[in-house]
Amino acid sequence: MTTPYWERFQPMSGARPPRAWFTSDAPMLDLSGDWRFRWSPRADAPLDFVEPGFDDSGWAALPVPSHWQLHGYGAPAYTNIRYPFPVDPPRVPTENPTGDYRAAFSVPSTWRGQRIVLRFDGVDSCARVWLNGTEIGITSGSRLPVEFDVTGALGWEGTELLAVRVHQWSSGSYLEDQDMWWMSGIFRRVTLAARPVGGIEDYFLHADYDHRTGSGTLTVEVDAPARVTVPELGIDAAAGEMVPVPAVEPWSAESPRLYDGELATEAERIPLRIGFRRVTITGGVLTVNGRRILLRGVNRHEFDPDRGRALTAATMLEDVLLMKRHNVNSVRTSHYPPDPRFLDLCDSYGLYVIDECDLETHGFVPGQGDVVPDNPADEPAWRDQLVSRMRRMVERDKNHPSIIMWSLGNESGSGRNLSAMASWTRERDPSRPLHYERDYTCRDVDVYSLMYPSHAEVELIGQRKEEPLEDPELDARRRAMPFIMCEYGHAMGNGPGGLSEYQELFDTYPRCQGGFIWEWIDHGIRVHAPDGEYFGYGGDFGEPLHDGNFVADGLLFPDRMPSPGLLEYKKVIEPVRISGEDGGLRISNRYDFLGLSHLHFVWSIEDEGIEQATGWLKVPDAGPGQSVVVPLPELPPASGEAWLTVRAVLAQSTPWAPAGHEIGWGQLKVGDAPPRGTSPRGPVTATAQEIRVGPGTFGTADGRLRRLGVLPVQGPQLDVWRAPIDNDRWFSRDSVELAWRDLGLHRTQHRIDEVTAGPDELVVRTRVAPAATRLGLCTTYRWTADGGRALRLTVEVSPDGDWELPLPRLGLRMALPGELHNIEWFGLGPGEAYPDSRRAARVGRFRADVDELQTPYVFPQENGNRAEVRWMTLRDDAGAGLAVAGDPSIDVTARRWTTEDLDAARHPLDLKAGERIWLNLDHAQNGLGSASCGPGVLPRYRLSAVPTTFTVTFRPVGG
Repeated sequence: MTTPYWERFQPMSGARPPRAWFTSDAPMLDLSGDWRFRWSPRADAPLDFVEPGFDDSGWAALPVPSHWQLHGYGAPAYTNIRYPFPVDPPRVPTENPTGDYRAAFSVPSTWRGQRIVLRFDGVDSCARVWLNGTEIGITSGSRLPVEFDVTGALGWEGTELLAVRVHQWSSGSYLEDQDMWWMSGIFRRVTLAARPVGGIEDYFLHADYDHRTGSGTLTVEVDAPARVTVPELGIDAAAGEMVPVPAVEPWSAESPRLYDGELATEAERIPLRIGFRRVTITGGVLTVNGRRILLRGVNRHEFDPDRGRALTAATMLEDVLLMKRHNVNSVRTSHYPPDPRFLDLCDSYGLYVIDECDLETHGFVPGQGDVVPDNPADEPAWRDQLVSRMRRMVERDKNHPSIIMWSLGNESGSGRNLSAMASWTRERDPSRPLHYERDYTCRDVDVYSLMYPSHAEVELIGQRKEEPLEDPELDARRRAMPFIMCEYGHAMGNGPGGLSEYQELFDTYPRCQGGFIWEWIDHGIRVHAPDGEYFGYGGDFGEPLHDGNFVADGLLFPDRMPSPGLLEYKKVIEPVRISGEDGGLRISNRYDFLGLSHLHFVWSIEDEGIEQATGWLKVPDAGPGQSVVVPLPELPPASGEAWLTVRAVLAQSTPWAPAGHEIGWGQLKVGDAPPRGTSPRGPVTATAQEIRVGPGTFGTADGRLRRLGVLPVQGPQLDVWRAPIDNDRWFSRDSVELAWRDLGLHRTQHRIDEVTAGPDELVVRTRVAPAATRLGLCTTYRWTADGGRALRLTVEVSPDGDWELPLPRLGLRMALPGELHNIEWFGLGPGEAYPDSRRAARVGRFRADVDELQTPYVFPQENGNRAEVRWMTLRDDAGAGLAVAGDPSIDVTARRWTTEDLDAARHPLDLKAGERIWLNLDHAQNGLGSASCGPGVLPRYRLSAVPTTFTVTFRPVGG
C-alpha cells in the first residue's frame, strides 16, 4: 500500500530552501482575491481540476485568504488538548475534508528571464500545488511559509492557471494541536515574485549594541555581492563586513529606534529597518542592552471573529496599538509564528517577542513533560519535520530586532527531536536565548519557564529555592537561569484575580522577570441568529468533541473591546506608580530604559466625587528604577470625603497614542467624610395588615419590605449565590461550583422564625439554608427609621454548622421597578471590581444606565459588581427612585435579570430584560482567582462563612 502524501512524516516536496521574509523593488503580484473552490468530504476526490482546460464554471467562489469553514463548508471545531480524530500517527481519517482551489492570473512579459517564485504564507494543513497542469510541490506546516520555483511551469502566453488541493487533516495535524479552532484553507497571502538575476535570495542582519560604550556593530550576511548603506550613520560598506558604529541609539520596546538602510545589488534593492540591540543572560538575569527587563506580556493567537486566522493588516495594527496603550511590552506568539507583517509592527512600535515554532503535540502529553510513546517530540521518524519547522521559522524571522527569544514550541512533552531543534537553532543564531516550557530540566533551553505556578511557587523560584532536580548538574544550571511565566493569569471570563500579587513578586525578585497573560483575545466566532448575534464557542457548531468556552479566555472580547481584565492588567503593570508618602507623593519609575521626562503629571481633587480643582504637578526626571518624592499641590479645603488623583500622561503624541494618553495613575485620600450623626429612631407601627417603619411598609407575617415610600419593592433578603464565573466552574483547578451546587447554595430556602415589631425597631429572625443539609445561616434583620425619611437595616449573619466552603457572596438581593434604570454612585468605578481584581477602579462619582453596567462575557457569568460604594441612587427618567448608602460601603450589582437567569444562560443573547431591576447589595464576594487554568483564590480573598454584621440605609428620592 502506498502511503498518501498527506500521511507521510515529511510530506513536503519541491520547496525552495527557507529564507528571510522581506520586500524589495523586485516585482511581485499579490494573488489574493476570489478563487474558484470545490469542497469534498474525502481526500481522494478526482484530480481533474488541475488541468487548465477544466470547466470550473459550476464551482463556487471563495476568498483567499480565508478559512472554508467560515464560508459554509463544514464547520469550525474547537478542542484544547484532544485530537478531533483517532490518534494513530501519522494516519488520519478517510473522511478528510478537502478543498480544491483554482486561480487564473497573468504574468507581465517584463518578468521573462527571471526566476519566478510562488509563495504561500500559510495553508492549513497540507497542500499540493499545480501550475498549468504541472505539479509544483507539496507543503505542510500550516503557519509557516513555503516557496516554489515555478519558472519552468509558466506558459508566458495569456492566462496561467494555479490549482491547489488543501487537506484538513494530514500528518502535520499531529504537530498542530494548539488550543484553537480547527479551521482549514489558504488563510494567509499567496504571492508571485520575480527574482532578478543578480538579486538577493537571503540575508542575515546582525546589529549589535554595547551598552558600556554606546557603540554598535553592523554586519549583513548575504548570498550575493551587495552593499549596505545607512545614510543616517554614514555607512556605505560591502555586505559581509563588520562595520563599527561609534555611537548609536539602541532599540528596545520602550524606545524602538530603527535606522533606515538599504541592502543592494545592481539588480535588487531591499529596504532595511535596523535595530541595534543585544540580548544576553548575565548573572542569571535576562537583559536587553545591559539592563534587566520585566516582561509585561500577553500570549497572542491570531484571531478575528469573522475571519478566523486570516487577519488583515488593519487588524494586526489594531492589536499592536491596543497592546501599547495598555502598557503591554511583549508578546509570545502562541503557538506558531504570526503573519510576518505583525513582526514588522512589533519592530516599529516596540514590543518584545518570543517567536514560537509551529509545534504542539498536547494530545500525546496530557500530563507533564515525560517522554511519551509515539510522541513526535521523541519519535525519530518525526525528527526532520520538527527541525524543518524550526528552521523555516528562524530563517523567515531572523532579521527582526523585536524577537528576543526563539521558542521550540508548546506543550509537546520532551524528547530527542526537541533537542535537535535546539541544537540547530543555537548553531544558526547564537544571539538569542531559547525557550521551551516543557523542558523542566532546562537541558535544551536558556530560561526557566512555567505555566500557571502559584504565587508561593514563584516566590520560592525568585529565591532560587525551588524543588531540586535529581541531576545536580542540571539543577545548578536551571537554578542559575532567569524565570519567566510563559503563561499565567488565565483570562477566561470574569478574571483573572491575583495579578497584583504576582507583580509584587516580579518587583521583589530580580530572577522573576514577568510573563505572558493567557491570552490576548477571546476566540468567539460571530454567529448571526434571528434575534441578534452572539459569539460562538466549542459545541455551538455541532462538533461531537469539543471543549466548550475554554476557547474564550482573552483580555479582549472577540470584537476587540477591552475586557475588565485588560484594564486591570494595564493598571497592575503600569510603568509609573504614584502613591502617598510623608505628606507628599512618591513617583516611582518602573520603566526599564526611559526616564520620566516624556510624561506630564496632571492632578485633580474631588470632594465626594465632584471636581474642585485641577493642575499640573512638577515632577523632576527620574531614571528607570528610581523614584522621587514631590510635595502635594496646594489644595482647596474639602467638606466631605476628598481624593487627590494624579495621572501620568504622555507629554507628546507617539506613533501609538496621542498626547494626553494615560500611562498610570494614583489616588490619595486628602479629606474624610464628616461623621454621621445619630438621629432619633422613629416609631414602629403595626396593624393586622402591615408594619410601618419610617418610609418602609412591611408584611406582618414575614417582615419583608413591600414599599419604600410609594415605590413598590420586593424586599431585600440574604443572598449567597452568584452565577459561577469560569474560575469557579467544574473544569477549574480549584473548582468550587460543584461543591456549591452539591451543597445547594443556588437553591437556598428562607424560614421566618420570628417577626417582632417593637416600639422603635422591627426585628425579623430567619434561617437561610439549602435542602438536605444541616448547614444554615441564621440571619437577623433589624429595621429602624433613621432621620425621618431614611430606613436603616442592620443584618447579622451567624453560620450554623461547620462551613468548610467559601461562600460565593454574602449580601442582600431585592427587586425594583424596571423604570429605575439611571444609576449614580460614589465609590470605585467606572468599571466592575472584585476583591482580587480592583486596581483599575478609582474612587469617584459615576453615572450609567443599568444596561451599561453589564459585562458581556462570551459565556454569561457573574459580572458588573461596583465595589466600595458609599452611596448610590437608582432613578427613573423623572428623577424618582431610591438612594442606598453603606456603612461605610457596600458592593452593588444591578441588572434586568435574576442571578438564576444569568446562571442558566449560555450566551448573552439568552438574557432577556424583565420588568424588574434586580439589585444586589453585598457585604462581600468571593475572589476571582485564575483557577480555570491556574491557581485558585488566594486565602486573603476567600469569603469564609463567619459571623458577620453589615448595615445599609434606604431612602426614597423624589422627581
